Amino acid sequence: MARRALIIRHVPHEGIAGYREPIEAAGYQLDRVDVTDPAFATTDLNQPDLLIMMGGPMGVYEQDRYPWIACQLRRLARRLDAGAPTLGVCFGAQMMAAAMGARVYAGPVKEVGFHALRHVKNGTPLDHLTDVPILHWHGDTFDLPDQVELLASSDAYENQAFRRGSNILALQFHAEMGLDPRFDEWLRQWPEAPMEAGRTTAQMRDDHARLGYQAVAAGRRVVTDWLSGLQH
Repeated sequence: MARRALIIRHVPHEGIAGYREPIEAAGYQLDRVDVTDPAFATTDLNQPDLLIMMGGPMGVYEQDRYPWIACQLRRLARRLDAGAPTLGVCFGAQMMAAAMGARVYAGPVKEVGFHALRHVKNGTPLDHLTDVPILHWHGDTFDLPDQVELLASSDAYENQAFRRGSNILALQFHAEMGLDPRFDEWLRQWPEAPMEAGRTTAQMRDDHARLGYQAVAAGRRVVTDWLSGLQH
């Protein structure tokens, strides 16, 4: 039987994008639940063989505005305590940090644009991202949770990726993006974000066209390697 992977989607324009291909190639059947779906409140996050949490414009600390965050954190903490395979991207990574007891907070700068990571840890799946410009789009950051391994940093933020054992991987950046047309929706909804980082929407579109394929190819290799080492 195919293993089941569940995607938690926090907003419609932040989907699995380029990661779909390696996850399906590894034999997972993908399902999706939106946090706005009434069924989300009772979804058992311990049940899927793989849990994938994507990004979103909200902050983990905005629980008064988004009551589902606290509910998701409680269930996520149980899954992470059990060491069940879990991947978090951007806001999803911040949720993982918070569920592990770390502080998530607004950072001093917006990190928006295509640029390479720094201090990528050798001998890990993130090796594939060395010197590859990938998309960053966030203003929040997190303290590193206890008992995790830091995998990468950037010029703007030290904590860009971490793992706990072989099953839990958190990625602050968007190596899944570069070929997905929803990128245009990001620019439409948040035109001020590139400007706050010293970029224009025209520059972002040009970078997306020039660098997107390489970014997604590297991101897919990361996920392929990580999935091959999972312990179910």
